[in-house]
Amino acid sequence: MTDDDDATWKDFHDAVNMTASQLEKWLDSDESKEVGQKSGDSESTGHASGRHIVEILKSKKGDLGDDDYAHMRKVVGYVKRHLAQRPSGDVEDSRWRYSLMNWGHDPT
Repeated sequence: MTDDDDATWKDFHDAVNMTASQLEKWLDSDESKEVGQKSGDSESTGHASGRHIVEILKSKKGDLGDDDYAHMRKVVGYVKRHLAQRPSGDVEDSRWRYSLMNWGHDPT
């Protein structure tokens, strides 16, 4: 475990504010499946990311590998960028919120 991994762990858990069970339930919803970039009929990038996030959340810190830490850094970057693009008005039922939730962050 490097200092970078420790920082990534902390940043990831600051960005991801949903539990594994909350995220799993969300990923099963129609709203979750309707947002994000898709190629054809395949799963969106964010939805696939959400499934990886669930696995990370269920794992022990010592069991995580380089791919997990790379994904954690990707999640942190996505959440930060997306939060900076918050639309005006009520976001409760917005595609913006739903997309963030696929990445493990509920802004409400």
